[in-house]
Amino acid sequence: MDALSHFRSLDELIRALDRERKLLHALFQDRKRLSFRYELARELSSKKEESLEFLRRYGIIRENNDFIELEDVYMSFFEEVLEVNEEINVASVKESINSLNEAIDYFLTENNRNRKYGYLRDVKRMLRKIALTTLRNVIDLKRNIDNTYKNEPTFAIKKKKLVHLDEKRRDIATMINECERVIDEKQTTFFMIAMDVQLKEIVTDVKLQLREVYHNLLELDRQIINYLNLIEYQNRLFQKVQKLKYLHDQMLLETNTDVRVKLSERNPIWMEPRPRYQLKVSLSMLRNSEEGLKIVQEIAKGKGSSRLRKGNLAEPLTAEELTEQRQWQKIVDISEVKNAFMASGDHLFHFVMNYSNYPEPQDEESKLVIFCQIATQYLDELQITEEYRRFADIEYPLIYPNRRN
Repeated sequence: MDALSHFRSLDELIRALDRERKLLHALFQDRKRLSFRYELARELSSKKEESLEFLRRYGIIRENNDFIELEDVYMSFFEEVLEVNEEINVASVKESINSLNEAIDYFLTENNRNRKYGYLRDVKRMLRKIALTTLRNVIDLKRNIDNTYKNEPTFAIKKKKLVHLDEKRRDIATMINECERVIDEKQTTFFMIAMDVQLKEIVTDVKLQLREVYHNLLELDRQIINYLNLIEYQNRLFQKVQKLKYLHDQMLLETNTDVRVKLSERNPIWMEPRPRYQLKVSLSMLRNSEEGLKIVQEIAKGKGSSRLRKGNLAEPLTAEELTEQRQWQKIVDISEVKNAFMASGDHLFHFVMNYSNYPEPQDEESKLVIFCQIATQYLDELQITEEYRRFADIEYPLIYPNRRN
């Protein structure tokens, strides 16, 4: 395996990422699936093979058989900066707390003024980092909880994921308490000696942020409990429906259950049609009130209701319109094209594009429709390979007749 190169400066790294931004953008958007083929990456790169070799040598991408992937370090960097990462990294907060304690110990031990100030800067930076990382973890945790409950189709896996996320929530709460103990209990000597205006503002902001995050964690705890209860309810309901369906299919529903008795005990009014009551106008009101007189006058004019208006009659149909009329349209017989393809030795895409016995000339889009119709309607009679080719901006698989049939 060749040794990886490294960038010598930040400018060189930024230029490289900017030069291949189209490829990196596509790789990042497709990061959840192993489907980014080498040929497509080659088309998106600025210098084709040379660019891919450069990115591989500098550890930005890696090859996985016929596919291209972003390296984990760049994937994590992009997800962290764009705040779209799904992993809740509690370990990074713990490491930051350890680094905070180390910097404080170095500050208390060091006698040189300049180096002492350097350790103080490290403490301030670590405090800000802990607050920011904890806040991002809670945001990621809430997004993962919602996505798991709404998008995970399997009940058992959904429940396990939510339990695991609840453990992450408890870990974050533990880290918050640990950070507060460092400030208020474990390192009181440091914060008494080194407290200046800037450090005081940072400590105040960090405490407020951690307190807000802790309140959000309490809300997430209630949300997880609610989701777990809903999952249990839905799971029990699903099992009951499955059992009822089984009894119904076996024609045992009425003999093995008391479904008729249960239904007779209920009165599901919401399933009944809503009654409509016709309100009739009082004759005395029509005769003895001005409002009733106006209503009678409007009805007499035919303006009271659209049902009383006499609509315009349409012109009678002519003799020509009454005669039988036929329209002829030539259509492609998909089964005929399929039979001709099965007798050929060509792959499906090339055969459809070059087939000459269509009832009338077909454009490129119509041929693509025919290709998709044959591939979907006669799937059992075809052999779809893992080899892909390109036609203009279309990527298609090579499909051959299944000779085993």
